[in-house]
Amino acid sequence: MASPPHIAFVSPRFSEGPTVGGAETLLRKLAERLVSKGWQVDFLTTCARNHFTWDNEIEPGEKVIEGITVRHFPVDGGRDLTAFFDVQSRISRSVKITRDEELIWHRNNVNSQALYAYLRTEGHRYDKIIMGPYLFALVYFASQIHPERTLLLPCLHDECFSTLKTIREMFLSVSGWLFNAEPERDLAIKLYGLDPSRSDVVGMGIEAFTANPDRFRQRHGLTAPYVIYSGRREPMKGTPLLLDYLDIFRERTGKDIKLVLTGSGPYDPPTRLAPHILDLGFVTEQEKHDAMAGAAAFCHPSTNESFSIVILESWLAGTPVLVHAAGEVMPFHCRKSNGGLWFRNYPEFEEQLSLLLDYPELRTAMGVAGQRYVQDEYAWKTVETRLMKALLK
Repeated sequence: MASPPHIAFVSPRFSEGPTVGGAETLLRKLAERLVSKGWQVDFLTTCARNHFTWDNEIEPGEKVIEGITVRHFPVDGGRDLTAFFDVQSRISRSVKITRDEELIWHRNNVNSQALYAYLRTEGHRYDKIIMGPYLFALVYFASQIHPERTLLLPCLHDECFSTLKTIREMFLSVSGWLFNAEPERDLAIKLYGLDPSRSDVVGMGIEAFTANPDRFRQRHGLTAPYVIYSGRREPMKGTPLLLDYLDIFRERTGKDIKLVLTGSGPYDPPTRLAPHILDLGFVTEQEKHDAMAGAAAFCHPSTNESFSIVILESWLAGTPVLVHAAGEVMPFHCRKSNGGLWFRNYPEFEEQLSLLLDYPELRTAMGVAGQRYVQDEYAWKTVETRLMKALLK
């Protein structure tokens, strides 16, 4: 009998605990599903937990977590942060830079020579090596070691970094690509001229759950309607915009609507809005799902999403979503599911949120439609079929 396939995942962090983002969660979940199918799976990652400091907080070495052999390697020291931020600032402002300057940015980004050395000596043992997300130097340099067996899972956004010469070279050098949604794949084809036959849309399965909105409301004494946001609070996720828009909405419409936050990160709300925010920080999955189920809408103001696990979870909880129109992926999900609305500016935000608050039957119908969409498109059985097809080509 042939031995099961041996797959490696490579990512800067491994999802263990509540301190990681969607890309890390996605990679771990896919790794777990392959283990459940009897495949051998290694996960090569760094010793860092914090994505701001990248300090080595985890002991280097090997351990088995949920059947995955996780190998932690130390992050390199000696980064020239002045050079790194100088180049990154120019990239962010769309200032044209040379390829050599791009390499300065990569070399002073997150790297692990120990991980690269392991891949050079042991990488030939893997049938496929899945790497992501695309924005980290760790992925850029690791992808060059065994490109013929590397699949890039990029979590790509339409942003200034995606247009770099070195990023284009990385996309074109690997053997294939795994995307989370059709708009992400279409963007990559547009940017880099990829061969569509070597790309697959896979995504991540969302496990069914039960949620109790009354339990959440009673626990926190909530009687007014509320919108919810879950995840990191930072400008790239659009949370300052959400705070400003909700403050203006309350002032202009006179509607008493609250904001529930789960997740991490500092934020600075307008003074008038602050008393109407319930910040729960990190919560259990059950608490998060109960909170989603009781909301009038899940509002996601980010313009840089390649998938968005949280809006799919919100739909499974039966709650419609309100998303920013500037990102292609989330409006795509909304159009395909009929489970959400989108806005480009404040007037559209006010109009769409007012619709959801004033017409409960519409809100219910959109929540049901979104739930059906997730059950059809993102049940694990469906996602596993797409993943196996991509890996067994």
